[in-house]
Amino acid sequence: MALVIEKNLSKIIIFTFIVIMTSMVFAMSYFYVKNTYSDFDVEMEKFINEYYSDKKKTLKKEINTILDILNYNIVKSNLDDEEQKIDAIRLLNNITFEENTSNYFFVYEVKNMQGGDDFAKLIVNPNRLDLVGTLISTNYEDADGKKFREDFLRDIRYKGESFTKYAYKKPDTKETKQKISYFKYYEKWNWIIAVGIYTDDMENEIAIKTQDLKKRIKNQVVQNVVLFVMFLSIAILISIFISEKIDKVLKGYENKVSSNAKELEELNQSLEEKVKKEIEKNREKEQFLVQKSKFIALGEMISNIAHQWRQPLSELSSILMYIKFKYSINALDSKTMEQKSLEADRVLEFMSQTIDDFRNFFMPKKEKEEFFLYKIVDVVINIISSTLRNYDIKLEIHIDKNIVLKTYLNEYQQVLLNIINNAKDVLIEKKIKNPYIKITAYEEDTYIVLYVEDNGGGVLVEPKGKIFEPYFTTKEDSNGTGIGLYMSKIIVDKNMKGKLRVRNTKDGAKFAIFVPKNSDTKGIHYEFI
Repeated sequence: MALVIEKNLSKIIIFTFIVIMTSMVFAMSYFYVKNTYSDFDVEMEKFINEYYSDKKKTLKKEINTILDILNYNIVKSNLDDEEQKIDAIRLLNNITFEENTSNYFFVYEVKNMQGGDDFAKLIVNPNRLDLVGTLISTNYEDADGKKFREDFLRDIRYKGESFTKYAYKKPDTKETKQKISYFKYYEKWNWIIAVGIYTDDMENEIAIKTQDLKKRIKNQVVQNVVLFVMFLSIAILISIFISEKIDKVLKGYENKVSSNAKELEELNQSLEEKVKKEIEKNREKEQFLVQKSKFIALGEMISNIAHQWRQPLSELSSILMYIKFKYSINALDSKTMEQKSLEADRVLEFMSQTIDDFRNFFMPKKEKEEFFLYKIVDVVINIISSTLRNYDIKLEIHIDKNIVLKTYLNEYQQVLLNIINNAKDVLIEKKIKNPYIKITAYEEDTYIVLYVEDNGGGVLVEPKGKIFEPYFTTKEDSNGTGIGLYMSKIIVDKNMKGKLRVRNTKDGAKFAIFVPKNSDTKGIHYEFI
């Protein structure tokens, strides 16, 4: 099956590409056409609203123009009011403002502003000459039963103008059509001057505009669909060309794979042996580091014993000199001898306890033990306390006495001692003022974490994890071996299945030893002196 797929890969690619591209083009075309016609409907609705609004503005503008003409004639003319009214009626009967429409001006002379059967006399209406000169009633209803004269008269009373829609006879026909008229009150002569436009004339203009827009949109849609199809055709041709190139490349790779298959087979046969050799080399290297770490630990042990015994040896020397002095002057009585013997026993007991601490500390143990964390910290601190006092390094310990840890006891002590020794060396080397080492611990859900923090300036290398690499040291004059932290990390990460981490604080470095609470996983055990 795989062979069939490989041989027909280019055909599968081109077929898939054509299907995807065709689907995309058809989808794009569909949504483009749909959205275009949807936009067309929105634009047409907007156009119609704006068209009606513009027509209303035009009607109002025409009435205002007529009023301006009347006012001008009144000011400039020497005729009396009746003669001016006759000229105005003649003007309004003969004036038009749009070609090919049924628009005309009409005028009411108001008799009763409150309305009624004789609210006004119709004095101008080219469309209804039969009604000119007669009294007009507001109770008249149009073809739809609407009393439109009451509507516009009510607006005239409150705001002096009105836009009203109603049904009325169209000029030169017997048909009744909907009409929008603008009415304006001319207070000087007590006239209501109006002009209207039939909606079917507007609808004809809108229909012409709609047809024109539809035609343009249709042409645009056709053009874009043709472009989509052309794009699809070009894409298919390109995919065919690329598939041929892929065929050639695949054939070339197939030849190369065939020619290299034998070499790979031979390499695979020898690879296992090479891996075994490399593993053996790494084991030897690791054992070498372990042995070196043992010697280093032994040296540190001797150094720490020397520090721990220096003071008690001095005390023991003072006791012996005192006894010798008393004896030389024949003043050594039994009470003095007993007192000094007790003091000597106390000093020797302390030295013996120190030897026991060191012996237990470095005694190999392969089984995990359960212990109180604070007691183990006390043992480690007792080993190095003399050195810390000699260099005035302040030690702070904050550990809950109820925290219990289960792991490899001696190895945990070794890691803690390595970290404290490193902190001590940094503080001494940099001659830090008011040096301190702070030890804290707390319990997480799955780990017990011990922190060792100092104010020695922190880890200055990047990345910080580099300090856990073998033979890496920052100590001057090659005083460092570079394997203490490396072995500590191996012990914690591999043997204890925990984590050894470091980060910088504002004052120095902060090491964290994460050890699982209840981990029964066996790690790789390393024995230390």
